[in-house]
Amino acid sequence: MLLVLNIHCKTEKKTENIQIKNIQDQAQTFTTPLGKEFKIENPSQKILDQYTEAKATYEKYPDSIEAIIWYGRRTAYLGHYDDAITVYSKGIAQFPNEPRLYRHRGHRYISVRKFDEAIADLEYAGKLIDGTVNTIEPDGMPNAKNIPVSTLHGNIWYHLGLAYYLKHDYEKAFDAYVKCRKSGTLPDNIVSSTHWLYMIQRRLGNKELANEMLRPITPHMDVIENQSYYRLCKLYKNMVPVDSLLQIGTGSPTNDAVSYGVANWYFYNGDKKTAKKLMTDLVESSAWSSFGYIAAESDLLHYFQK
Repeated sequence: MLLVLNIHCKTEKKTENIQIKNIQDQAQTFTTPLGKEFKIENPSQKILDQYTEAKATYEKYPDSIEAIIWYGRRTAYLGHYDDAITVYSKGIAQFPNEPRLYRHRGHRYISVRKFDEAIADLEYAGKLIDGTVNTIEPDGMPNAKNIPVSTLHGNIWYHLGLAYYLKHDYEKAFDAYVKCRKSGTLPDNIVSSTHWLYMIQRRLGNKELANEMLRPITPHMDVIENQSYYRLCKLYKNMVPVDSLLQIGTGSPTNDAVSYGVANWYFYNGDKKTAKKLMTDLVESSAWSSFGYIAAESDLLHYFQK
């Protein structure tokens, strides 16, 4: 019996190792709308292990909404966004009225620049949550304090606002971010939504309303995760000089958020030359799926390459 058990364990481990090797051998690439090609880098062992566990759970419980969501999330963390979209699409076929599936698929449609599809998913998710109680959304990649700071409702409106913003439909983006800010009172939610609300109104030329959006921003907010947005909100409210943010750099979602915010600050303050240079520098970075990168890319195409 012990021998059989040992053989079974070794077989499972061998199968798991083969699966991990197959993932590592998948030389997937992504070509951005600007024609830049990126090879999807091999994930860390921890991310691979988490993916393997989520996949096994999904295969054991294919009718579990939680298993579907986490399998999709762990697939996306590999950088395999199209595969994650497929996971969510299969889940939606099973559970067509589950807002979380549309929320996550909408997010990943943004990652692969399918903004219309993202808007359709997130608009529908918004209808599905109407009248429901908001809930904290578990973190897939926990912050330093391991305290989740986002909610289902907040994430739906946040990503919907982003999708509209990336299509330069600023009025609809603004409406979504107003709903996002109303969805929660945590400082992380306030600074992230306020950042976009301010930028949108500056893009629309409404400086007075933009400044009004900054009312909730104070010097000592207990922000856990969205420090990049908090720094930018402080810039908008003249609490910090722009020079203090110019040295942040690029190449990570957090840094790219700051870099884009600074580039955009120059844009709506009339210095289009500096804005273009900063956005061009940003899209030379490696974090091609960060929101800052995608926003800079969208602006370069819309405003500078017509």
